[in-house]
Amino acid sequence: MHQLKVTYLDQGWPLMEEGITKLKNILEDRPEPQFNPEEYMLLYTTIYNMCTQKPPNDYSQQLYDKYREAFEEYLIPTVMPSLREKHDEFLLRELVKRWQNHKVMVRWLSRFFYYLDRYFIDRRSLPALREVGLTCFRDLVYQEMKGKARDAVLSLIDQEREGVHIDRALLKNVLDIFIEIGMEKMDHYENDFEKAMLNDTSAYYSRKASIWILEDSCPDYMLKAEECLKREKDRVANYLHSSSEEKLLEKTQHELLYVYATQLLEKEHSGCHALLKNDKVDDLSRMYRLFSKIPRGLDPVSKFFKQHVTAEGSALVIQAEDAAASAANRTENRDVGVRDQFFVRKLIELHDKYMAYVHGCFQNHTLFHKALKDAFEVFCNKSVAGSSSAELLATYCDNLLKKGGTERLSDEAIEDTLEKVVRLLAYIGDKDLFAEFYRKKLARRLLADKSGNDEHERSILTKLKQQCGGQFTSKMEGMVTDLTLAKENQSGFAEYLRYNPNANLRTDFTMTVLTTGFWPTYKSYDLNLPAELVKCVEVFKEFYQTKTKHRKLTYLHSMGTCNVIGRFQQKAIEITLSTSQAAALMLFNNSERLSYHEIRSQLNLGDDDVIRTLHPLSCAKYKILNKEPNTRTISPSDVFEFNSNFTDRMRRIRISMPPLDERKKVVEDVDKDRRYSIDASLVRIMKSRKVLPYQQLVSECVEMLSRMFKPDVKLIKKRIEDLITRDYLERDSENPNTFKYLA
Repeated sequence: MHQLKVTYLDQGWPLMEEGITKLKNILEDRPEPQFNPEEYMLLYTTIYNMCTQKPPNDYSQQLYDKYREAFEEYLIPTVMPSLREKHDEFLLRELVKRWQNHKVMVRWLSRFFYYLDRYFIDRRSLPALREVGLTCFRDLVYQEMKGKARDAVLSLIDQEREGVHIDRALLKNVLDIFIEIGMEKMDHYENDFEKAMLNDTSAYYSRKASIWILEDSCPDYMLKAEECLKREKDRVANYLHSSSEEKLLEKTQHELLYVYATQLLEKEHSGCHALLKNDKVDDLSRMYRLFSKIPRGLDPVSKFFKQHVTAEGSALVIQAEDAAASAANRTENRDVGVRDQFFVRKLIELHDKYMAYVHGCFQNHTLFHKALKDAFEVFCNKSVAGSSSAELLATYCDNLLKKGGTERLSDEAIEDTLEKVVRLLAYIGDKDLFAEFYRKKLARRLLADKSGNDEHERSILTKLKQQCGGQFTSKMEGMVTDLTLAKENQSGFAEYLRYNPNANLRTDFTMTVLTTGFWPTYKSYDLNLPAELVKCVEVFKEFYQTKTKHRKLTYLHSMGTCNVIGRFQQKAIEITLSTSQAAALMLFNNSERLSYHEIRSQLNLGDDDVIRTLHPLSCAKYKILNKEPNTRTISPSDVFEFNSNFTDRMRRIRISMPPLDERKKVVEDVDKDRRYSIDASLVRIMKSRKVLPYQQLVSECVEMLSRMFKPDVKLIKKRIEDLITRDYLERDSENPNTFKYLA
C-alpha cells in the first residue's frame, strides 16, 4: 500500500515565490527568460497538490490569502513609487504601462492558482481570482492616482480644444483603466472622470461663448458652434466612452446655444430676420440643425419665420392697395384685372419661396408648416381694394382657364399653377365665398364656350374636392356634366330637325338645357320674343317632350345671345348681342321711331331691364339707335330711331350688356347660405347632445363650420334665437344659458 507524499505549505510556497519573482522580473524588463511548459506545470501542480490534500493539510484558504499578498508585495514597494514621482503626460504613460503589466500578472497568477478558482472559491462564494487581482490595483493604486490622472487627461483635452496635437491613443488607454477598473460597471468612469469632464466642458465653452457672442456675427458664431459639436463627437469616437456622447453634446449645446439663443437669433444685422431677408439658405439650414438639438430651441426660430413671412405678405397687400389707389386717382380702371392677377401671382411666388424653406432649411418640421400656415392666414384673409382674396383667387383661376386669358401658359404650367392656387385656398377662411365666385365664373366660361380646356376644368375640380371635400365641388361637377349632356342634346335636336319636315326653322338655333340646382341663380323675365324666335322655342319644346315629360323648361332670356345682321347704308354688319337687345332691334323692322314706353310695353320688361337693354345700343361705343334727346343716360321720355348711317371698320361687332354688380349678389347669396348652414349645424349638434350650455354650443358650431368659413358669433347667436322661435330649441327654465333640443 502506497501513501501519497504530503506537500507542506513551507515546502510548496517557496517554489511559488520563485515563480512570482521570475514574473516580476519579466514585468520590470529585467533579463529573465519566459516561462517554459515544465516551469508552468510545476507551479500549477504545486498549487493543485496543496489544495487537494486532506485536512489539516488542505492549504486552499492560506493560498487564497497569499495570492492577494503577492500583488500587494509588488504594488506597494515597486509600482506606487514609480507613479508618485511622475506628473502630467509622464504619469499617464506610467499608469498605462503599470495597468497593462498588472493585467499580465493577474493573468499568469490566475493560471498558477487556477485550481482555487475551480473549487475552493466556488464553494465558499468568494471573489474570483481575477477580481481579487483587479481589486488590489483599484485599492492600492487607482484610488490614490485617479485624481492626478483625471486632471492630466482634462488638461490634455483642453489643449486639444485649443488646437494642440495630443496623443489620443494614450488618452484612450487611460480612460480604459477607468472603465475596466469598474469590472462590468461604469461607476468609476462616470464618478471619477466623466462628471469632472462634463463640468470642465461647460466651463470651457461658457468662456468661449461669452467672447464669441460679442465678437462674431450670427452665421460665424453658428459655424464655430457646429464645428465644436463635431469635434466633441469626434472626441467620443476616438477616446471617450460612447455613453458620454449625449451628455457631452448636451453640455456643449447648452453653453453655446441655449444660454445665448435669444441674443444670437436677435443679432441686429445678422440674426434670424437678416438671414431670412437676405435668403441665406445655408445659414438657416445650420440654424435649424443646431437649434433643433436644444429644448424648445426651434420655437423662437419658427416665431421669427412666421413674423418675417407675415411682414412680406402684408407688404404685398399694402403694395396692391397703393397700386389700386393710384390707379383710381388716374381713373385707370381698365387694369384692375391685370393688377389683381399680379397680386395673386406674387402670393404664389411668396408661398413657393417659403415652402421651399420649410422643405429644405427646416426639414419639413411641423412647427414651420404651422408658422407658414399662420402667416398666410393673416394676409390671405385681408381684402385688396375692396376685393376679398376668395374673389381674387377665383378670378385668377378664371383667367388661367378661359380662352384668351392674360395668363398664357403651357398645359403643364397651368396644372402646376392650379395646384398652387388650391394650396393657397387652404389659408382662406371664406372658402364658401371662393366656391360661389368660382361657380359664377365657371358658369360664364361654360355657357359662353370660353373654357380653354376641359381637362384643366376637371383637374382643378378634383384638386378642390381633395382639399375641401365632395360637397364643395358637387354643384360645379354637375355644371360640367350638364354641358356635356347639353351638347348631346343639341346633336339630338339637329337630328330631329333633319328628319322632321314640319320643324323647318329659318334661323340657326341652339338651346342649352341646364339643371336648376347646379347653376347660379340668374334673373328670369318673361320677354316677348320676336316671331322668328317664338317658332324656334316651340319646336325645341316639342323635341324636348319626346325625350322627357317630367321636366319643366324655364327660359333664361337674360343669359341668351343672338347674332343679327344689321343692314346699314354703307354695309351690312353682323352684331352679337343679348336676346333682349336683339328683340329691341327687331322692333325697328316694323317702325321707324319708337318711344321708351312703346319699347318697354312691346318687350314686356321692367324699367331696369329696359335701361340695361337700350343703353349699350344708343349711349355707348356703338350707336345703333339714335336717341332724342342725345344724352348719356336713358329716361322714360326718350324716343329712339334706327341709325341707318351707322358703320364700323369691322364686319362683326359685339355689344355687351352693362355688367350687374356680381360681387354684391355673390356676397348676398353666400350670406343666405351661411344662415342655412349655421341652422343645420346647430340642429345637428343639439339633436345628438340634447342639452348644451351656450358657450359649448357656439364653439362646436364654429368648429363644425370652420372648414368652409369662419362663422360670426353674433350671427350664431341670432340663429339660435331664430331656432327658439321656430320651436327647434328652448332655453332651460332654471339656467337660461343652457339650451334643450325639442324633437
